[in-house]
Amino acid sequence: MTEHIIIVECDGERLDKFIANAELGLSRSSAVNLIENGAVFVNKCAANKKYKLKTNDEVKVIIPDPVEYEAKAENIPLDIIFEDEYLLVVNKPKGMVVHPAVGNYEGTLVNALLYHCKNSLSGINGVLRPGIVHRIDKDTSGLLIVAKNDFAHASLAEQIKEHSFTREYEAIVYGNLKDDSGTIDAPIGRNPNDRKKMCVTSKNSKNAVTHYSVITRYKGYTHIKCNLETGRTHQIRVHMAHIGHPVSGDMVYGVKSEKVAFEGQCLHARKIGFVHPKTAEYMEFNSELPKYFSAYLSKLEKISK
Repeated sequence: MTEHIIIVECDGERLDKFIANAELGLSRSSAVNLIENGAVFVNKCAANKKYKLKTNDEVKVIIPDPVEYEAKAENIPLDIIFEDEYLLVVNKPKGMVVHPAVGNYEGTLVNALLYHCKNSLSGINGVLRPGIVHRIDKDTSGLLIVAKNDFAHASLAEQIKEHSFTREYEAIVYGNLKDDSGTIDAPIGRNPNDRKKMCVTSKNSKNAVTHYSVITRYKGYTHIKCNLETGRTHQIRVHMAHIGHPVSGDMVYGVKSEKVAFEGQCLHARKIGFVHPKTAEYMEFNSELPKYFSAYLSKLEKISK
């Protein structure tokens, strides 16, 4: 790890641009990553990438030692729903990390994909995220699309950007929702007090929209369906916690001591729809609720009688 202290000589430059231009060998995106991961301080305080620097500000940049790592193929079974020469749709189990990162360099979806697809994965997101167009959390189960070449990746990424993807989730949330359906339109950004968490905030955030509807009500819990307009990090978990109904079993945003013993985070990416990059055909796929989710519903049915 290397620390750099830089004194600002003039007003007005954005923090991320300043760092990228500070001859530290960092790109603009690398500078943003360091800022978002709490490795940049202005006058000994964490600051956001849009902060406008002032003359004599002290900027400290902490650059971690480089990690030489390339994802390795592992023979891990995959539940593949659809596959052709352009893409595949996979049903990810709860507990599997999508791509390698610090603390999780093995046993990820990417490790399994490298074994299954060999060299047929897009390279747009680099050696640690080949084929990965979008992600779901480690403890969220359900459907993901994987690009097998850069053409498919670019097309799918543009659909995500334009919010034209169909993404439908099912969740069990704590408490009984007042309305049978609703929309949560609240921007999401990094929690200023904990960089590993997200929160609803107007500062340094992006718009986020979640539509929800009730499937079944239970004693103290509600089974819901959620449709996403946007795809922010932890979006459903943050939005439902924001309105007082966190996802059951969520150890980050949820109720720490629930009335019913949960089966882990009850959030499943049930449906996904998109336009095929080559054929321009709209395709939609569904997955059954996994055993952990169904078992929890059965438990709630018993206590609600």
